[in-house]
Amino acid sequence: MKSKNITWHSGHVQKKNRQTLTKNKSAVLWFTGLSGSGKSTLAVEVEKKLFDAGVLSYRLDGDNIRYGLNKDLSFRPEDRKENIRRIGEVSKLFVDAGILTLVSFISPYQTDRNMVRALLEKDEFIEIYVKCDLSECEKRDPKGLYKKARNGEIGQFTGIHSPYEEPDQPEIIVETDKQSVNESTQQIMKFLKKNNYI
Repeated sequence: MKSKNITWHSGHVQKKNRQTLTKNKSAVLWFTGLSGSGKSTLAVEVEKKLFDAGVLSYRLDGDNIRYGLNKDLSFRPEDRKENIRRIGEVSKLFVDAGILTLVSFISPYQTDRNMVRALLEKDEFIEIYVKCDLSECEKRDPKGLYKKARNGEIGQFTGIHSPYEEPDQPEIIVETDKQSVNESTQQIMKFLKKNNYI
């Protein structure tokens, strides 16, 4: 049920004021890809590079968010959509706060990723496709999830039972089955510098 008797309450301090304070643009770096592709690993590395460069950033990880904010959601399609909607709204708040926000979620559906992009202003959503062949992701299987999915212990698993829709036009594509973590991290950092985010 939608709230009806509400009004947005604006303050004196705006996003542009916060960006002046932090000395960087705020935006969402949205890492999407299969489980095991390296989304979280890359987000951690980019966050450290940003921190070392004095850039205010924060990382929102799919698994971490399910410990709190989204702990009431399953992996059914409707709950996956709500999972992304909520993190999209949280990301929007972080961007308004002047923070470069790193989001690593499988986010398998293009419509859901587009929904988040639509929440933000132009150039505030940087879609990073962490591309990795399914066979390589299965080989890595850092959490043992592919094995469980193949054994029937996990249903609706992306890449096995549920589809993953590759991004239509991502701002960045890193191929983690061909590039090292360092190479992928450097590629992302170069994009941010070239486009004046940092």
